[in-house]
Amino acid sequence: MLAKSLVTAGHCCCAGGMGYGLTLSARREITKKEAAEYFRASKKGRGEILDRLVTEVGWSRANARRQLHNALIRRGPACVVKRKPRPRSYSYDTVLVLQRVWVIAGQPCGKYLAPAMAATLANMGSHVGTGSFGPARIRYSPGVREQLLAMSAATIDRLLAPYKLKLYPDGKSTTRSRKNRHTEQIPIMTRIPVIDRQPGLVAIDTVAHCGNTAKGQYAFTLTVTDPFTGWTVNLAIKNKASKWVAQALAEIQQQFPYPIDHLHSDNGSEFLNDPVADWADSQNIRMTRSRPHHSNDNPFVEQKNGDIVRRSAFNYRYDTDAELALLNELWPLVNLRKNLFLPTKKAIGYRLTRTGKHVRDYDAPRTPADRVKDTGIMLPPERAALEELYRTVDLAALTRRIVDIQDQLIRLAAAKTHSQSTRVA
Repeated sequence: MLAKSLVTAGHCCCAGGMGYGLTLSARREITKKEAAEYFRASKKGRGEILDRLVTEVGWSRANARRQLHNALIRRGPACVVKRKPRPRSYSYDTVLVLQRVWVIAGQPCGKYLAPAMAATLANMGSHVGTGSFGPARIRYSPGVREQLLAMSAATIDRLLAPYKLKLYPDGKSTTRSRKNRHTEQIPIMTRIPVIDRQPGLVAIDTVAHCGNTAKGQYAFTLTVTDPFTGWTVNLAIKNKASKWVAQALAEIQQQFPYPIDHLHSDNGSEFLNDPVADWADSQNIRMTRSRPHHSNDNPFVEQKNGDIVRRSAFNYRYDTDAELALLNELWPLVNLRKNLFLPTKKAIGYRLTRTGKHVRDYDAPRTPADRVKDTGIMLPPERAALEELYRTVDLAALTRRIVDIQDQLIRLAAAKTHSQSTRVA
């Protein structure tokens, strides 16, 4: 019987009788012992054996039935059985077109590219005359399109894995917390309260473009994102002086499609100062801050720092006026692609898994532009302008311009960044 087989296999079951701690090979050997009895048993007896396998081993009934069938025809232990290679599900043409779509869409991960696949292909198809598919155009066919639309997020990540190369230096943190009167006046907020779960609260942070060393003067990128809609705006500044930060916030405020009424930052001295506080007071904007050394109090902007700033501008050192100008030419294009075309997920709570574990639950992926329109906060002329912008933007041309600017930044900064590295070759 199965209980004796479990003891023979030398594995313990938990108090509830579930053998989820068994190795896969042990489970296969157990089914080998049950297989002969299963195919000799009546229909009722087979059901009882399947119930035992589901309870004790943790398989579903369909998988248990499959494993019993495989065990009956298997000769020898499971470890010596050679599996037939699975036939290729996606053609070589599909993989090449997928690479092109991934680049055009801004190199998102599979869980974001999958729901955006239909919209991205539609945009590329409507601008095919401008070379949206590039060399992959001759490989794009109705069959390839059907396979791309059928791909799961995991399959996209698996097929793209060989092409995702990380050749850039590691980023550095330059946040320095200092106590002043603003740390006493600005309240701490560790999580977004229910009253602020609506458009208008933005999280802000800066990313240093210092390369391998924080010595000297270098550019920063200010990131401003709304956790409720995902709408994000970036702007590069000459350094972290408070006057540049205040000016950048005023400029970013004009680029948001709705009013900003709440700023949430970390304890960086670039935010807790008179110019920024005075600007916020003049705009009737409330300010809150995170706890010192608790980056998870501001997770939404920290995620955008990696997903947008580091991914798009890399970790090179930018310390010249030419590089600053290129960064400020890059960010409007990157933000346009991100806000209009790339969907994101939002955490909506927790759920209980089959094994009793609490995990995060997320809503369906949607673009920031769609989330903004759903709120109803935009006036009809603004909504119409946003929809017209979506129809007229050539995503492939947009990405080509982004890549061109990135190439210029790399040519200007790569050599000096690597020359400052402290790593020994």
